[in-house]
Amino acid sequence: MSNKALVVEGGAMRGIFAAGVLDAFLEQQHRPFDFALGVSAGASNMLGYLTGAKGRSYRVISELATSRKFFNPGRFIRGGNLMDVKWLSETSMQRYPLDLKKLFEAMPFYAATTNINTGLADYFKVSQDNLADVMEATTALPIAYKRTPCFSGGCYADGGVADSIPVKEAYRRGARDITVILSEPLSYEMRKLKNPRLIKLLLKENSTIAEALQTRAERYNESLAFIRNPPSDAKIRVIAPPEDFPVKRLTRKKKLLDIGYTMGLKAGQDHVLNLKGIEHLSPEECSSCYA
Repeated sequence: MSNKALVVEGGAMRGIFAAGVLDAFLEQQHRPFDFALGVSAGASNMLGYLTGAKGRSYRVISELATSRKFFNPGRFIRGGNLMDVKWLSETSMQRYPLDLKKLFEAMPFYAATTNINTGLADYFKVSQDNLADVMEATTALPIAYKRTPCFSGGCYADGGVADSIPVKEAYRRGARDITVILSEPLSYEMRKLKNPRLIKLLLKENSTIAEALQTRAERYNESLAFIRNPPSDAKIRVIAPPEDFPVKRLTRKKKLLDIGYTMGLKAGQDHVLNLKGIEHLSPEECSSCYA
C-alpha cells in the first residue's frame, strides 16, 4: 500500500481556507495519512488538526492574527515587525493550549523552513524539543519579521520562500497518495517579483534569501505543474479555494474571514463525502474533489 501524505500550503490570512478544510476532516474523522507536511500558516493550521482541536486554527486566525499586536504597519515603519510571528505562536499556545501527547502520537509532522545560508528548504520533524523554534521559523517572513530564528546549527526564514507547496518533498519521502490543500484557486500561477531591486535593497545583508525570493515564483509554479501532472505512480488530490474566494494575504475583516472559513468547511466536507462514495460530484460541482 502506498504511503499517504497531507500537504498544507501557507498563505498568511488565506490560511483560513485550510483551517476550514481541516476542521471538516475532523468532523468526518478523516485521518488516513501516514505523515504530514506544512508550511508557514499551513504548519500552524496542522497543529489543530493533529490534536483534534476543531476550531482552534479558526480562532487563532480570526482573533489573534487580526490583532495589532500581531500585524502593525506603524510598528514596522518605526523599525519593528510588521507581523510578530513569535507573539502569535506564543499567545496561541497560551490561549489555546495543545494536547502535546496527541500531537506527537498522531503521525510524523514536518514543517518546511528556508535555510538563510543556502536559500534551500530544510524540513524539520516537529518534536516537543523543537516545536517553538520550528513554528517560529516556518512563519518568519523575510522583511516583515525582523528576528532570524536560529536553532539546530542553522538560521531560518519562512518555509514558503524555498518551498511553498512541498508536494515534491512528500513524494520524495515515499508518498504516492498525496492530498494537497492550497490557499489559491486551481487556476492561480505566481508572477515574478515586480521590483527585485527593492528586495535586494531591503535584504542587502542577506543576499541568499533575496535571491531565493526572486526565484520563488518559478519554484511555486513548478510545484503546481507537478500537482497537475504527477508521476505515473502517484495520485495527487487537490483541495483549493473557489475562484471567488474573498480572502487576501492581509485580509483582517472578520466577515470575509468567516466566508473563507465556511468555503473551506464545505470543500473539506465535499472532498470526504466524495471519497466515501456518499456523494458523486462532478468537477464542476466540486473542484476540490479532483486533482
